[in-house]
Amino acid sequence: MPLIFAAAAVHAPGITGRPQNATERQRAAFFPAYQRLRERLESARLDALVMVSAEHFTNFFMDNMPAFCFGLAEGYPGPSEDEPFLKIPKTIVPGAARLARALAAAVSEDVDIAHSEELVLDHGFMVPLHLLAPEMRVPIVPIVVNCLAAPRPALKRCYALGRALRRAIDARPERVGLLACGGLSHWPAVPESGKINVGWDRAFLEDFLAHRRDALTRYSEEEIERNAGPGGHEIRAWIVVSAATEGAQGETLCFEPIPAYAITGAIATMAI
Repeated sequence: MPLIFAAAAVHAPGITGRPQNATERQRAAFFPAYQRLRERLESARLDALVMVSAEHFTNFFMDNMPAFCFGLAEGYPGPSEDEPFLKIPKTIVPGAARLARALAAAVSEDVDIAHSEELVLDHGFMVPLHLLAPEMRVPIVPIVVNCLAAPRPALKRCYALGRALRRAIDARPERVGLLACGGLSHWPAVPESGKINVGWDRAFLEDFLAHRRDALTRYSEEEIERNAGPGGHEIRAWIVVSAATEGAQGETLCFEPIPAYAITGAIATMAI
């Protein structure tokens, strides 16, 4: 069955941990947009949601840092962060293990991947899930992308992953959705934290919505670091979804710079 639902949204810890730090106007733009995305997700009646997010030294470190890792488990504990920090209760998110294994096998024909039955979910997955499926009943297939430690996967490889993932999903009988989770420009855990490059974010989002492969994959590592910060490497998750939805019309649900959350509150969806 063809892909049913596709979207991308930011996942900063402050969204759930410190929501009150944003202005009333910012919150009024951002959280209703997440609610609209939740309504679209619910109306899709998914059997499973494939989620693509970044590594944050939660599952991997410098001794072993795969470019792409598929979760194959029946369930995933999360969040890894303390509840007082993230304001999300610890739970077990159900996994779609059979689907995950089928997708991993199919994608592996075109893109080299790692896989794990012991992934732990951090804020990258749990913040979007908390806002989109708070009862944690939607089975997921988590895909962790190395957006953290060089050498990171080339942007063209991320695009290739998206295309391979779409072919694999379309060959399945389940109703499957796809969600990219991650920030655009941000400078986490550094003195510049809270800095946002709004112009860069807007230009990237336009390319994302239009599936402009050459534009999305043109950035060097140095350009991303300079213009979008160390957190800007998380565009890899967005590139996967743009590649997986070539030809679909994109829509921006929210584009609201929120320095208190250290990100631009970007939420977008694709009309599959």
